[in-house]
Amino acid sequence: MHRLHTMNDTRLYFVALVPDEPLLSKVREIKEYMAMQYQSKAALRSPAHITLHMPFQWREDREERLIHCLQEVAQANRPFELTLKDFNAFKPRVIYIDVSSSSALQDLFQQTERHMRRQLNIMEATWRNQPFHPHMTVAFRDLRPVNFDEAWKEFKLKSFEEQFHVKDICLLKHENKQWQVHQRVSLESL
Repeated sequence: MHRLHTMNDTRLYFVALVPDEPLLSKVREIKEYMAMQYQSKAALRSPAHITLHMPFQWREDREERLIHCLQEVAQANRPFELTLKDFNAFKPRVIYIDVSSSSALQDLFQQTERHMRRQLNIMEATWRNQPFHPHMTVAFRDLRPVNFDEAWKEFKLKSFEEQFHVKDICLLKHENKQWQVHQRVSLESL
């Protein structure tokens, strides 16, 4: 029996940087190739993104607090450029597009994490002791080890280079087994 959602229901959210077109579609094509060629389709359930805060549960009727918190972070940061360059992996399951080092991105991540923790009591529980490693996933979770080996043989030799103009922070919400951009919050452009 399907139950109706009430306003007090918790939903899954996460915070990320999501590129505009045509980069969004370019990365989606790589994810579709991974799904067809290597049977890894989990990455297709979200738009191309760089995670700033891992998924967390939050009450849907308190979304405005989340958005307000992200607005405070956004007001303290200006738009910036990122370079996405080539592919890398977290063996034995994840293949991703690498993100070149950026102090603006590092600052944005730290401010997001700090605001979420202090204002909303939302912690990066599972990743707290690991350094921030920005990346754009193209295959993960359902990429079986044998397929990982084949895919990594192919992708470690491929080149990829794109500029990504970061102009907003996105709040993504899990709906109908997919992650959707729920709200974009513009970075302050002074």
